Amino acid sequence: MEGWRRMKLGEVLKLEYGKPLPPERRTDDGKFPAYGANGVKCRTDDVYWEKPSVIIGRKGSAGEVNLVDGGFWPLDVTYFIVFDDGEHDLGFLYYLLSRLNLPSMAKGVKPGLNRNDVYAVEQWIPPLPEQERIVAILDEAFAAIATAIADTEKNLKNVRALFESHLQSAFAEGGSGWPLKKLGELSEQITDGTHNSPPYVDEGIPMFDSKLVKDGFVIDDSWPEKFISAATDALLAKRCKPRAGDILISSRGSIGKIAIVGDGQDFNIMGNMILIRLPAGVSREFAAYYLHSRVTHIESIARGVAQKGLYLNQIREYEFPLAPAATQVKIGQQLRELSARTRHLEAICKDKLTAFAELKQSILHKAFTGELTADFNAADVALSKGEV
Repeated sequence: MEGWRRMKLGEVLKLEYGKPLPPERRTDDGKFPAYGANGVKCRTDDVYWEKPSVIIGRKGSAGEVNLVDGGFWPLDVTYFIVFDDGEHDLGFLYYLLSRLNLPSMAKGVKPGLNRNDVYAVEQWIPPLPEQERIVAILDEAFAAIATAIADTEKNLKNVRALFESHLQSAFAEGGSGWPLKKLGELSEQITDGTHNSPPYVDEGIPMFDSKLVKDGFVIDDSWPEKFISAATDALLAKRCKPRAGDILISSRGSIGKIAIVGDGQDFNIMGNMILIRLPAGVSREFAAYYLHSRVTHIESIARGVAQKGLYLNQIREYEFPLAPAATQVKIGQQLRELSARTRHLEAICKDKLTAFAELKQSILHKAFTGELTADFNAADVALSKGEV
Protein backbone atom coordinates (compact mmCIF):
# COMPACT_ATOMS: atom_id res chain seq x y z
CA MET A 1 0.00 0.00 0.00
CA GLU A 2 2.77 2.36 -0.98
CA GLY A 3 1.69 6.00 -0.83
CA TRP A 4 -1.57 5.24 1.01
CA ARG A 5 -2.38 7.53 3.95
CA ARG A 6 -4.57 6.92 6.99
CA MET A 7 -6.99 9.87 6.95
CA LYS A 8 -10.21 10.94 8.61
CA LEU A 9 -13.02 11.46 6.11
CA GLY A 10 -13.29 15.03 7.34
CA GLU A 11 -9.86 15.59 5.78
CA VAL A 12 -11.01 14.12 2.46
CA LEU A 13 -14.47 15.60 1.90
CA LYS A 14 -17.09 17.92 3.30
CA LEU A 15 -20.78 17.20 3.67
CA GLU A 16 -22.89 20.21 2.68
CA TYR A 17 -26.55 20.55 3.64
CA GLY A 18 -29.26 20.35 1.00
CA LYS A 19 -31.95 23.00 0.74
CA PRO A 20 -35.78 22.95 0.58
CA LEU A 21 -37.26 23.24 -2.90
CA PRO A 22 -40.59 25.13 -2.97
CA PRO A 23 -43.50 23.19 -4.56
CA GLU A 24 -43.91 25.75 -7.34
CA ARG A 25 -40.36 25.03 -8.49
CA ARG A 26 -40.89 21.25 -8.67
CA THR A 27 -41.79 19.62 -11.98
CA ASP A 28 -42.11 16.15 -13.48
CA ASP A 29 -39.93 16.90 -16.50
CA GLY A 30 -37.49 19.54 -15.30
CA LYS A 31 -33.90 19.70 -16.50
CA PHE A 32 -32.33 18.69 -13.18
CA PRO A 33 -33.08 15.90 -10.68
CA ALA A 34 -33.99 16.88 -7.13
CA TYR A 35 -32.70 14.28 -4.68
CA GLY A 36 -34.33 13.16 -1.47
CA ALA A 37 -32.68 10.86 1.03
CA ASN A 38 -33.11 7.69 -1.04
CA GLY A 39 -33.00 8.92 -4.63
CA VAL A 40 -34.68 11.28 -7.08
CA LYS A 41 -37.79 12.82 -5.53
CA CYS A 42 -38.83 15.10 -8.39
CA ARG A 43 -37.26 17.35 -11.03
CA THR A 44 -36.72 21.07 -11.37
CA ASP A 45 -35.47 23.62 -13.88
CA ASP A 46 -33.30 25.17 -11.16
CA VAL A 47 -29.85 23.86 -10.32
CA TYR A 48 -28.34 24.07 -6.84
CA TRP A 49 -24.99 22.39 -7.53
CA GLU A 50 -23.56 21.99 -11.02
CA LYS A 51 -20.70 19.55 -10.40
CA PRO A 52 -20.95 15.77 -10.09
CA SER A 53 -21.21 14.67 -6.47
CA VAL A 54 -22.47 12.03 -4.07
CA ILE A 55 -25.80 12.50 -2.30
CA ILE A 56 -26.13 11.04 1.20
CA GLY A 57 -29.43 10.73 3.08
CA ARG A 58 -29.40 12.92 6.20
CA LYS A 59 -32.90 12.16 7.53
CA GLY A 60 -35.47 9.55 6.62
CA SER A 61 -33.40 7.03 4.65
CA ALA A 62 -30.35 8.24 6.52
CA GLY A 63 -27.03 7.04 5.12
CA GLU A 64 -28.29 6.02 1.68
CA VAL A 65 -25.75 6.89 -1.02
CA ASN A 66 -26.40 8.04 -4.60
CA LEU A 67 -23.91 9.06 -7.28
CA VAL A 68 -24.85 12.13 -9.35
CA ASP A 69 -23.02 12.83 -12.60
CA GLY A 70 -24.23 16.37 -13.29
CA GLY A 71 -26.21 19.34 -12.00
CA PHE A 72 -28.81 18.62 -9.31
CA TRP A 73 -30.83 19.97 -6.40
CA PRO A 74 -30.22 18.34 -3.00
CA LEU A 75 -33.32 18.56 -0.81
CA ASP A 76 -33.04 19.49 2.85
CA VAL A 77 -33.05 15.85 4.02
CA THR A 78 -29.70 15.25 2.30
CA TYR A 79 -26.03 16.04 2.33
CA PHE A 80 -23.89 16.30 -0.79
CA ILE A 81 -20.12 15.97 -0.84
CA VAL A 82 -17.60 18.64 -1.79
CA PHE A 83 -13.98 17.61 -2.32
CA ASP A 84 -10.73 18.53 -4.09
CA ASP A 85 -10.89 16.74 -7.46
CA GLY A 86 -7.15 17.35 -7.86
CA GLU A 87 -6.60 14.99 -4.90
CA HIS A 88 -9.54 12.59 -5.00
CA ASP A 89 -11.63 10.74 -7.58
CA LEU A 90 -15.43 11.04 -7.31
CA GLY A 91 -15.98 7.38 -8.15
CA PHE A 92 -13.50 6.32 -5.49
CA LEU A 93 -15.30 8.39 -2.87
CA TYR A 94 -18.65 6.94 -3.96
CA TYR A 95 -17.44 3.37 -3.60
CA LEU A 96 -15.79 4.20 -0.30
CA LEU A 97 -18.93 5.76 1.16
CA SER A 98 -21.07 2.91 -0.18
CA ARG A 99 -18.88 0.40 1.64
CA LEU A 100 -19.08 2.09 5.04
CA ASN A 101 -22.71 1.13 5.85
CA LEU A 102 -23.59 4.70 6.76
CA PRO A 103 -27.24 3.80 7.64
CA SER A 104 -25.88 1.98 10.72
CA MET A 105 -24.52 5.33 11.96
CA ALA A 106 -27.93 7.04 12.03
CA LYS A 107 -29.20 7.99 15.50
CA GLY A 108 -32.38 9.21 17.16
CA VAL A 109 -36.07 8.36 17.33
CA LYS A 110 -36.34 9.50 13.71
CA PRO A 111 -32.86 8.38 12.71
CA GLY A 112 -30.60 11.05 11.30
CA LEU A 113 -26.97 11.04 10.17
CA ASN A 114 -24.62 13.46 11.92
CA ARG A 115 -21.89 14.60 9.56
CA ASN A 116 -19.37 14.86 12.40
CA ASP A 117 -19.71 11.10 12.93
CA VAL A 118 -18.87 10.60 9.26
CA TYR A 119 -15.94 12.99 9.45
CA ALA A 120 -14.44 10.98 12.34
CA VAL A 121 -14.25 7.72 10.35
CA GLU A 122 -10.68 6.82 9.42
CA GLN A 123 -9.80 5.12 6.13
CA TRP A 124 -6.71 4.34 4.08
CA ILE A 125 -6.63 6.67 1.06
CA PRO A 126 -4.32 5.98 -1.90
CA PRO A 127 -2.84 8.57 -4.28
CA LEU A 128 -5.12 9.84 -7.07
CA PRO A 129 -3.68 7.59 -9.85
CA GLU A 130 -4.32 4.52 -7.69
CA GLN A 131 -7.83 5.75 -6.91
CA GLU A 132 -8.50 6.04 -10.64
CA ARG A 133 -7.10 2.54 -11.29
CA ILE A 134 -9.30 1.07 -8.54
CA VAL A 135 -12.40 2.83 -9.89
CA ALA A 136 -11.78 1.51 -13.40
CA ILE A 137 -11.63 -2.05 -12.07
CA LEU A 138 -14.68 -1.61 -9.84
CA ASP A 139 -16.73 -0.03 -12.64
CA GLU A 140 -16.02 -2.96 -14.95
CA ALA A 141 -16.59 -5.59 -12.28
CA PHE A 142 -19.79 -4.07 -10.93
CA ALA A 143 -21.19 -3.57 -14.44
CA ALA A 144 -20.68 -7.29 -15.11
CA ILE A 145 -22.22 -8.21 -11.77
CA ALA A 146 -25.17 -5.86 -12.35
CA THR A 147 -25.85 -7.60 -15.67
CA ALA A 148 -25.68 -11.00 -14.00
CA ILE A 149 -28.00 -9.86 -11.21
CA ALA A 150 -30.51 -8.52 -13.72
CA ASP A 151 -30.43 -11.82 -15.63
CA THR A 152 -30.88 -13.81 -12.42
CA GLU A 153 -33.78 -11.64 -11.25
CA LYS A 154 -35.39 -12.05 -14.67
CA ASN A 155 -34.98 -15.82 -14.43
CA LEU A 156 -36.50 -15.79 -10.95
CA LYS A 157 -39.47 -13.80 -12.20
CA ASN A 158 -39.89 -16.13 -15.18
CA VAL A 159 -39.81 -19.22 -12.97
CA ARG A 160 -42.59 -17.84 -10.79
CA ALA A 161 -44.61 -16.67 -13.78
CA LEU A 162 -44.34 -20.11 -15.42
CA PHE A 163 -45.70 -21.82 -12.31
CA GLU A 164 -48.55 -19.33 -12.02
CA SER A 165 -49.38 -19.90 -15.68
CA HIS A 166 -49.57 -23.67 -15.17
CA LEU A 167 -51.57 -23.15 -11.99
CA GLN A 168 -54.20 -21.03 -13.73
CA SER A 169 -54.42 -23.31 -16.76
CA ALA A 170 -54.85 -26.40 -14.58
CA PHE A 171 -58.15 -25.08 -13.26
CA ALA A 172 -59.26 -23.61 -16.57
CA GLU A 173 -59.19 -27.06 -18.18
CA GLY A 174 -62.46 -28.15 -16.66
CA GLY A 175 -64.27 -25.02 -17.83
CA SER A 176 -67.97 -25.33 -17.26
CA GLY A 177 -67.69 -29.11 -17.09
CA TRP A 178 -66.90 -29.14 -13.36
CA PRO A 179 -69.90 -28.41 -11.12
CA LEU A 180 -69.46 -25.62 -8.57
CA LYS A 181 -70.27 -26.23 -4.95
CA LYS A 182 -70.03 -23.88 -1.99
CA LEU A 183 -67.26 -24.82 0.42
CA GLY A 184 -69.70 -24.60 3.30
CA GLU A 185 -71.88 -27.26 1.69
CA LEU A 186 -68.94 -29.45 0.76
CA SER A 187 -66.80 -29.23 3.91
CA GLU A 188 -67.21 -31.18 7.12
CA GLN A 189 -66.14 -28.11 9.11
CA ILE A 190 -65.12 -24.50 8.50
CA THR A 191 -64.09 -22.55 11.57
CA ASP A 192 -61.34 -20.26 12.82
CA GLY A 193 -59.03 -20.21 15.80
CA THR A 194 -59.51 -18.37 19.05
CA HIS A 195 -59.78 -14.59 18.97
CA ASN A 196 -58.87 -14.34 22.65
CA SER A 197 -55.45 -14.56 24.24
CA PRO A 198 -55.35 -17.87 26.11
CA PRO A 199 -53.12 -18.36 29.15
CA TYR A 200 -49.66 -19.26 27.85
CA VAL A 201 -47.17 -21.65 29.43
CA ASP A 202 -43.46 -22.29 28.95
CA GLU A 203 -44.01 -25.73 27.42
CA GLY A 204 -47.04 -27.46 26.01
CA ILE A 205 -49.14 -27.42 22.85
CA PRO A 206 -47.90 -24.86 20.27
CA MET A 207 -50.18 -21.98 19.26
CA PHE A 208 -49.60 -20.95 15.65
CA ASP A 209 -50.59 -17.98 13.56
CA SER A 210 -50.27 -17.33 9.83
CA LYS A 211 -46.63 -16.16 9.89
CA LEU A 212 -45.56 -19.81 10.21
CA VAL A 213 -47.13 -20.74 6.85
CA LYS A 214 -44.30 -21.44 4.40
CA ASP A 215 -44.00 -22.05 0.67
CA GLY A 216 -45.31 -25.44 -0.37
CA PHE A 217 -48.42 -25.31 1.85
CA VAL A 218 -46.34 -26.23 4.90
CA ILE A 219 -46.85 -24.93 8.42
CA ASP A 220 -43.45 -24.74 10.09
CA ASP A 221 -43.78 -26.31 13.54
CA SER A 222 -40.05 -26.02 14.30
CA TRP A 223 -40.12 -22.60 15.98
CA PRO A 224 -43.34 -22.01 17.93
CA GLU A 225 -43.30 -18.83 20.03
CA LYS A 226 -46.27 -19.55 22.30
CA PHE A 227 -47.59 -22.64 24.06
CA ILE A 228 -50.79 -23.58 25.86
CA SER A 229 -51.49 -26.33 28.36
CA ALA A 230 -53.23 -29.55 27.38
CA ALA A 231 -56.27 -28.40 29.38
CA THR A 232 -56.47 -25.11 27.48
CA ASP A 233 -55.99 -26.97 24.21
CA ALA A 234 -58.89 -29.27 25.06
CA LEU A 235 -61.06 -26.25 25.85
CA LEU A 236 -60.14 -24.51 22.57
CA ALA A 237 -60.69 -27.77 20.67
CA LYS A 238 -64.43 -27.33 21.22
CA ARG A 239 -64.11 -24.54 18.63
CA CYS A 240 -61.14 -25.61 16.54
CA LYS A 241 -58.44 -28.28 16.61
CA PRO A 242 -56.40 -28.85 13.41
CA ARG A 243 -55.73 -32.41 12.36
CA ALA A 244 -53.79 -34.03 9.52
CA GLY A 245 -55.19 -33.13 6.11
CA ASP A 246 -56.99 -29.97 7.21
CA ILE A 247 -56.44 -26.85 5.09
CA LEU A 248 -55.54 -23.62 6.86
CA ILE A 249 -55.92 -20.22 5.20
CA SER A 250 -54.72 -16.92 6.67
CA SER A 251 -57.55 -14.46 7.21
CA ARG A 252 -55.66 -11.39 8.49
CA GLY A 253 -52.42 -9.68 7.50
CA SER A 254 -51.09 -11.58 4.48
CA ILE A 255 -54.51 -12.86 3.43
CA GLY A 256 -54.70 -16.11 1.49
CA LYS A 257 -51.57 -17.92 2.70
CA ILE A 258 -52.37 -21.63 2.71
CA ALA A 259 -51.09 -24.69 4.59
CA ILE A 260 -52.06 -28.36 4.76
CA VAL A 261 -51.70 -29.84 8.25
CA GLY A 262 -49.17 -32.66 8.15
CA ASP A 263 -49.21 -36.05 9.81
CA GLY A 264 -48.20 -35.97 13.46
CA GLN A 265 -48.48 -32.19 13.84
CA ASP A 266 -50.14 -31.26 17.13
CA PHE A 267 -50.97 -27.58 17.58
CA ASN A 268 -53.82 -25.09 17.80
CA ILE A 269 -54.36 -21.83 15.92
CA MET A 270 -55.09 -18.18 16.55
CA GLY A 271 -58.04 -16.33 15.08
CA ASN A 272 -56.12 -15.09 12.03
CA MET A 273 -56.37 -18.55 10.47
CA ILE A 274 -59.42 -20.37 9.12
CA LEU A 275 -59.61 -24.17 9.13
CA ILE A 276 -61.29 -26.06 6.26
CA ARG A 277 -61.93 -29.78 6.81
CA LEU A 278 -62.87 -31.57 3.61
CA PRO A 279 -64.49 -35.00 3.22
CA ALA A 280 -62.42 -38.03 2.21
CA GLY A 281 -63.45 -37.82 -1.46
CA VAL A 282 -61.85 -34.39 -2.05
CA SER A 283 -58.11 -34.04 -2.72
CA ARG A 284 -56.50 -31.70 -0.21
CA GLU A 285 -53.77 -30.75 -2.68
CA PHE A 286 -56.30 -30.03 -5.42
CA ALA A 287 -58.28 -27.82 -3.03
CA ALA A 288 -55.18 -26.04 -1.70
CA TYR A 289 -53.83 -25.30 -5.17
CA TYR A 290 -57.25 -24.10 -6.32
CA LEU A 291 -57.49 -21.66 -3.41
CA HIS A 292 -53.91 -20.56 -4.11
CA SER A 293 -54.85 -19.89 -7.74
CA ARG A 294 -57.65 -17.63 -6.45
CA VAL A 295 -55.58 -15.72 -3.90
CA THR A 296 -55.94 -12.38 -5.71
CA HIS A 297 -59.72 -12.75 -5.73
CA ILE A 298 -59.74 -13.94 -2.12
CA GLU A 299 -57.77 -10.84 -1.09
CA SER A 300 -60.24 -8.63 -2.98
CA ILE A 301 -63.27 -9.88 -1.04
CA ALA A 302 -61.71 -9.20 2.37
CA ARG A 303 -63.64 -6.65 4.40
CA GLY A 304 -62.74 -4.08 7.01
CA VAL A 305 -61.52 -0.51 7.45
CA ALA A 306 -58.71 -0.48 10.01
CA GLN A 307 -57.64 -4.00 9.04
CA LYS A 308 -59.12 -6.06 6.25
CA GLY A 309 -59.90 -9.69 6.89
CA LEU A 310 -61.70 -12.77 5.66
CA TYR A 311 -64.77 -13.93 7.52
CA LEU A 312 -66.11 -17.44 7.98
CA ASN A 313 -69.28 -16.79 6.00
CA GLN A 314 -67.20 -15.63 3.01
CA ILE A 315 -65.26 -18.90 2.96
CA ARG A 316 -68.41 -20.94 3.48
CA GLU A 317 -70.02 -19.22 0.49
CA TYR A 318 -66.91 -19.53 -1.69
CA GLU A 319 -67.53 -21.67 -4.76
CA PHE A 320 -65.32 -24.68 -5.38
CA PRO A 321 -65.03 -26.67 -8.67
CA LEU A 322 -65.84 -30.29 -7.87
CA ALA A 323 -63.77 -32.11 -10.49
CA PRO A 324 -63.90 -35.92 -10.71
CA ALA A 325 -61.85 -37.56 -7.94
CA ALA A 326 -59.27 -39.00 -10.34
CA THR A 327 -58.83 -35.60 -11.98
CA GLN A 328 -58.34 -33.95 -8.61
CA VAL A 329 -55.60 -36.41 -7.69
CA LYS A 330 -53.87 -36.02 -11.08
CA ILE A 331 -53.90 -32.21 -11.01
CA GLY A 332 -52.81 -32.11 -7.37
CA GLN A 333 -49.85 -34.41 -8.08
CA GLN A 334 -48.80 -32.50 -11.21
CA LEU A 335 -48.90 -29.16 -9.43
CA ARG A 336 -47.04 -30.56 -6.41
CA GLU A 337 -44.22 -31.79 -8.63
CA LEU A 338 -44.11 -28.53 -10.58
CA SER A 339 -44.15 -26.54 -7.34
CA ALA A 340 -41.19 -28.55 -6.00
CA ARG A 341 -39.19 -27.88 -9.19
CA THR A 342 -40.14 -24.21 -9.03
CA ARG A 343 -38.97 -23.88 -5.43
CA HIS A 344 -35.70 -25.62 -6.34
CA LEU A 345 -35.05 -23.16 -9.18
CA GLU A 346 -36.05 -20.23 -6.96
CA ALA A 347 -33.55 -21.39 -4.35
CA ILE A 348 -30.79 -21.54 -6.99
CA CYS A 349 -31.61 -17.99 -8.13
CA LYS A 350 -31.72 -16.66 -4.56
CA ASP A 351 -28.40 -18.33 -3.75
CA LYS A 352 -26.88 -16.65 -6.80
CA LEU A 353 -28.18 -13.24 -5.73
CA THR A 354 -26.69 -13.77 -2.27
CA ALA A 355 -23.39 -14.81 -3.84
CA PHE A 356 -23.35 -11.68 -6.03
CA ALA A 357 -23.85 -9.46 -2.97
CA GLU A 358 -21.01 -11.27 -1.18
CA LEU A 359 -18.81 -10.98 -4.26
CA LYS A 360 -19.34 -7.22 -4.40
CA GLN A 361 -18.37 -6.88 -0.75
CA SER A 362 -15.31 -9.06 -1.32
CA ILE A 363 -14.19 -6.90 -4.26
CA LEU A 364 -14.76 -3.71 -2.26
CA HIS A 365 -12.73 -5.14 0.61
CA LYS A 366 -9.86 -5.86 -1.77
CA ALA A 367 -10.16 -2.37 -3.26
CA PHE A 368 -9.80 -0.57 0.06
CA THR A 369 -7.11 -2.79 1.54
CA GLY A 370 -4.72 -2.48 -1.39
CA GLU A 371 -5.33 -6.01 -2.71
CA LEU A 372 -6.53 -5.13 -6.23
CA THR A 373 -3.33 -6.10 -7.99
CA ALA A 374 -2.53 -5.43 -11.63
CA ASP A 375 -3.62 -8.91 -12.70
CA PHE A 376 -6.90 -8.81 -10.79
CA ASN A 377 -9.87 -9.55 -13.03
CA ALA A 378 -13.23 -9.29 -11.31
CA ALA A 379 -15.05 -10.96 -14.19
CA ASP A 380 -12.82 -14.03 -13.76
CA VAL A 381 -13.62 -14.05 -10.05
CA ALA A 382 -17.33 -14.03 -10.84
CA LEU A 383 -16.92 -16.75 -13.45
CA SER A 384 -15.00 -18.92 -11.01
CA LYS A 385 -18.02 -18.79 -8.73
CA GLY A 386 -20.27 -19.83 -11.59
CA GLU A 387 -22.41 -16.71 -11.32
CA VAL A 388 -21.71 -14.56 -14.38
